[in-house]
Amino acid sequence: MSDRSMVLAFSCPDRPGIVSALSSLLFEAGCNILDAQQFDDTETDHFFMRVVFDRLEGANSQTGIAASVQNLATRLGMTFTLRERAAKKRVMLLVSKLDHCLADLLYRWRIGELPMEVTAVVSNHGREHLASTVLGELPFHHLPVTKQTKMEQETRIWELVQETSTDLVVLARYMQILSDGFSAKLSGRCINIHHSFLPGFKGAKPYHQAHERGVKLIGATAHYVTSDLDEGPIIEQDVERISHRDTPDDLVRKGRDIERRVLARAVLHHLEDRVVPNGKKTVVFTG
Repeated sequence: MSDRSMVLAFSCPDRPGIVSALSSLLFEAGCNILDAQQFDDTETDHFFMRVVFDRLEGANSQTGIAASVQNLATRLGMTFTLRERAAKKRVMLLVSKLDHCLADLLYRWRIGELPMEVTAVVSNHGREHLASTVLGELPFHHLPVTKQTKMEQETRIWELVQETSTDLVVLARYMQILSDGFSAKLSGRCINIHHSFLPGFKGAKPYHQAHERGVKLIGATAHYVTSDLDEGPIIEQDVERISHRDTPDDLVRKGRDIERRVLARAVLHHLEDRVVPNGKKTVVFTG
C-alpha cells in the first residue's frame, strides 16, 4: 500500500457525467486511479462509488484534493468519506461474558489482518470472565450495567469514545441494548453481531429453540446499530447447513464460528471504506 494512496467512497443522486467529473478532478490533481467500483441503484435513483487512487509526484496536497472533492460534492449532492488509505481507524470493542468474537477480532488485529488501532475493551462484566490471554496489555474498562446505572454507563462509554478519538465501536457480543439516544450518537459507526434466527427465536438459548424446531440452516448477521433493535442496515451475513444429527451443542459451536467470521468481514469492510449507506440498506464493495 502506497503512503500516498487515498480512498474515496460516496453516494449521490444519479445523473450523467459523475464518473467523468471525478476522473477529470483526479487527473487534474495529479492522481492515478488504482481501483474503482460503482453501482447505480435504479430503485432509489442513487449512484454509489468507491475509488482508490495514488497521489503522484507533484500532485496536489491532500488538503487541496479534499477541497476539490468537497466542491464536487456540493455540485453533485454527494455524501462522501475521504481518507489516507494507510491511516488506521481507531476501534473500541464492547463485550459481555462470551468472548469468542472479541478473541477472534484481536487475533486478526495482532497478525495484521484487520488494519485498525484498538483504543479499549469495555465490558459490563469483569475481566475474569474473559480468557486470560485475550486482552494482553490493552486498556480494559469494567462498567457494570443495571437498570439504575444503564444511562450513567452509556454516558461513560461515550466519554471514552471521545477521549480516545474512537472511529468505530464494535459490539462483540455485548449483551446490552443501547438506548435510542446512544444509538443515534453512534449512527454509522457501531457494528453489532447476532444470530440470524431473529425475529423467530428470541430470548435465551436461541440455538436450543432452533434445534427443537428442526431448523436446517443457521447463520449470523452483522449490521449497523440503530434504534430499531437488531434491524439496522446489514453489512454481512453467512449461513451453514445443519442436519438432524446435530445436537444443540453442535449448533452453538457452529454458530460461534459463523458469528466470528461474519463480524470480522463486516469490520474489515468498514475499515476499508467498502460500506456505503443506502437508506435502510448498504452497498458493500467487496474486494
